Amino acid sequence: MKSFINARSDLVTESIDGFLASTPNTDLARLDGFPDIKVVLRTDWDRSRVALISGGGSGHEPAHLGFVGEGMLTAAVCGEVFASPSVDAVLSAILAVTGEAGALLVVKNYTGDRLNFGLAAERARAMGRKVETVIVADDVALPNPARARGVAGTLFVHKIAGFLAAKGAPLDRVAEVARRVADDCLSIGLSLETCTIPGTSRQDYLSADEVELGLGIHGEPGLTRISHGSADELMLAACEQLSTSASNPGRRYACLLNNLGGVPRIEMSVLARSLLASSLGESVDLIIGPAPLMTSLDMKGFSLSLLPLDDERQTALLAGVAAPGWPDVRAVGGISMVSVPPEIVVDDWYPSSDPVVRQAIEAACRALMAAENDLNDLDARTGDGDTGSTFAIAARSVEAELDRLPCAESASLAAALSGILSRRVGGSGGVLMGILFAAAGEVLGKGEPWTVALMAGADAMMLHGGAQPGDRTMLDALVPAARTLIEGGQLGEAATAARGGADLTRGMSVAGAGRSVHVNPENLRGVTDPGAEAIARILEAIAAVGGGQTSPG
Repeated sequence: MKSFINARSDLVTESIDGFLASTPNTDLARLDGFPDIKVVLRTDWDRSRVALISGGGSGHEPAHLGFVGEGMLTAAVCGEVFASPSVDAVLSAILAVTGEAGALLVVKNYTGDRLNFGLAAERARAMGRKVETVIVADDVALPNPARARGVAGTLFVHKIAGFLAAKGAPLDRVAEVARRVADDCLSIGLSLETCTIPGTSRQDYLSADEVELGLGIHGEPGLTRISHGSADELMLAACEQLSTSASNPGRRYACLLNNLGGVPRIEMSVLARSLLASSLGESVDLIIGPAPLMTSLDMKGFSLSLLPLDDERQTALLAGVAAPGWPDVRAVGGISMVSVPPEIVVDDWYPSSDPVVRQAIEAACRALMAAENDLNDLDARTGDGDTGSTFAIAARSVEAELDRLPCAESASLAAALSGILSRRVGGSGGVLMGILFAAAGEVLGKGEPWTVALMAGADAMMLHGGAQPGDRTMLDALVPAARTLIEGGQLGEAATAARGGADLTRGMSVAGAGRSVHVNPENLRGVTDPGAEAIARILEAIAAVGGGQTSPG
C-alpha cells in the first residue's frame, strides 16, 4: 500500500516532531532520547501536583500525545506502531515529571503495556518516587472480563483523573477515582475494513458484505462478524452490545463516539445521528465526538465508549483542557431549527389529473432511479461520481409529489417541477433542470405547446449555463431531441435523436463546459457524458409509454 512515509524506522519519531512543530499548544516538548525514548511532556508542569502519564503503541493518534496538556496528561510515552514503549522510555517519563505529589500511570490491558509500565513503576518506586497504576480494560467484545482490552474508554480516565490532578487532588484520591472510572467504562468497536500498517500491504480478512463487531484497536478479530447494513442497523448492533454489558439501568451516561481513522466526517455525523436516535442514545447526557480520538491508523470503523455519570464526572468531562487532541464535550439536546422563508416553501399549484402525463412522469422517474449506478459510474470516470445520485434524488422528489402535481395544466406543471427540482436537488444537474422547466413554464403559459416550450427550456439552459451543443453536456442529447419535436417528429424519433447525441459525446475528448473541462482528454475519450445519458434515458422511457404522441404532454 502507498503511504506518506520516508522510512518505516523513522515514522514515529518524524511524526512526533511534525506534531510538536505544528501543534497550537506551545507548552509541549519531547525528551531528547530519540529513537529509543519517545516521550512528549508538558514544559509548564507544576511538580507539586500529581503527574498523569499514559501511552502505548503509536498509530492511535491523537492518542496519546494529543492528550498532553493542562487538564489531561502530563506526559505520553510513545512506542513504535502498535508496539508498547520500553521500560526505559516509561521510566524516563516518570522521572521527568514526577515530584513530591507522585504520579499515576494509566495503562491499557495489553501484556506489553502492563509489563513495561509495571516494571518502570517498580523501578521508580525503588528510586523514591510515589507511583500508582490503573489498568483500563473497557472492551466488552471478549467474553472473559480478565482478557478485556483497553481501548477508547481509557480517555475517560485521562480526562477525569487529569481534572482532579489539575485541581491539586492527592495521589490516593486521583488513583481511587481513576480506578472507579476504569471499572465503569465500557467500549465496543465496529469496522468495515481492517487497517493498513504503513509500508505494508493491507491484510483484510473481511469479505465485501462482512463487518467486524468488537474488533481490537490493532485490527484483532473481535466478538463476531455480521452482515453489512445501513448506518442505523450497524449502530444498533454496537449499541445492543453495550446495553447488554451495562449493569446500570436508569443511569445517565457520557458517550464517546470515536472515529477509528478512516471514516469520512460526513459518515461519522450520520453515525452520531443514529446513536442519538437509538434507545441507548436516550440515556446519553453528554456526547464526546464524533472525532478521531483513539484511532487505528486508517481503519474504516468506529467505537463507542460509555461511562455512567455522576456530578463529579460530569463536571470533570465538561471542564476545558489545553490538550490539542481533545474535542469539545456537548450536552445532548434537541436540534435547533429556524423557519424557512415562507416564499420558498409556498406551492402555488393545485392537483389535477391527466393519466397520460402522469404515466410519462412516472416512466421518467423510474428510468432515472434505475440508472443511478450507471450514471455514477460514468461520472466517476470524468468527475466526482454523483450525477446518478443527483438525478435519482430529483426523480424521488418528483415521484413523492405525484399526487399533488397539476398534471392537467401544462404551465403550472412545469412551474411545479421547477420548484421541486430547485428546492430539493443540489448540484448543477438539479438547477439546470429547474431552469429548463421554469423557462418552459413561461412559454406554456403563453399558450405554446410542449414542443416549443422544451426548446425554450434548452435555450435558457444555454444562456445561464454557458454551454452549447458540442460542449459535452446534457445539451448534446436535449437539443437534438427538442429540434426533432419542433420539426414534427414523434416521441420515438426524439428519443432516437437524444440517444444519438449522447453517443456522440463518447468521441468528444474536449469538454466546453461543466466539470469535464478540467479533465484530461484521455480520460474523456470513449466515455458517454452522464448528463447526456440521463436525458437520453428519460426520453426513451417516455417514448416507451407515450405511443405515437409528438410531445410529453
